[in-house]
Amino acid sequence: MSGHSKWANIQHRKGRQDAKRGKIFTKAAKEIIIAAKNGGDPMGNPRLRAAIAAAKAVNLPRDKIDAAIRKGTGEDAGGDLTESFYEGYGPGGVAIMVEVATDNKNRTVAEVRHLFTKHGGSMGESGSVSWMFERKGVINVEKASYAEDKIMEAALEAGADDVLDEDDIWTIHTAMADFAAVRDALEAAGIAMRSAELAMIPHNLIAVTADVGLKVLRLMDTLDDNDDVQNVYVNADFPDDMPTE
Repeated sequence: MSGHSKWANIQHRKGRQDAKRGKIFTKAAKEIIIAAKNGGDPMGNPRLRAAIAAAKAVNLPRDKIDAAIRKGTGEDAGGDLTESFYEGYGPGGVAIMVEVATDNKNRTVAEVRHLFTKHGGSMGESGSVSWMFERKGVINVEKASYAEDKIMEAALEAGADDVLDEDDIWTIHTAMADFAAVRDALEAAGIAMRSAELAMIPHNLIAVTADVGLKVLRLMDTLDDNDDVQNVYVNADFPDDMPTE
């Protein structure tokens, strides 16, 4: 069932963004706030449990995790965030989905539209590209640490859709409903996860040249720098030998 989807290709190209520690902490806290709106008990709220696990993976301090939960449940002020997706096309016709968590939708949509236009893209209507993506659980495990059989046994028995060979990692895809169960099964099997998140996975990738790829990355970087943007997803298949700049 294992294969190669080039999902890591997309994520690794975006990895330089993930080095921005302050932004990563802010993203992790916002995801907890949004998730906690559906209940502050992680055991009864799979998304919150996943958000907390992701926050711990980036070393968000426990007191900040607890504060974010209180904001999400309304116990403390500061949890007035709305989750939205904005859609559009980037250079080369690449489909782009932008996940945001904002306290001012009018401000955010104007800023996102401006960034699309500035970098050779165009923002579309709701539904214009979302049909090209599917919300799934994505769990990454270091390949060097675990044999494929061990990963597949734990993941597939818990309901995972697939285990993919992504260069130096195993990438596990799950349906949203099975995400928590698969993550818990990996933990029970003693398998350490590099990351575990819900993400928008493209159904198909479109190949881009190095020149177009760099333009797409610049747009992704600029969108990601916006304080309200949580994640940026694209369906670009970047060349393996593409320079970073």
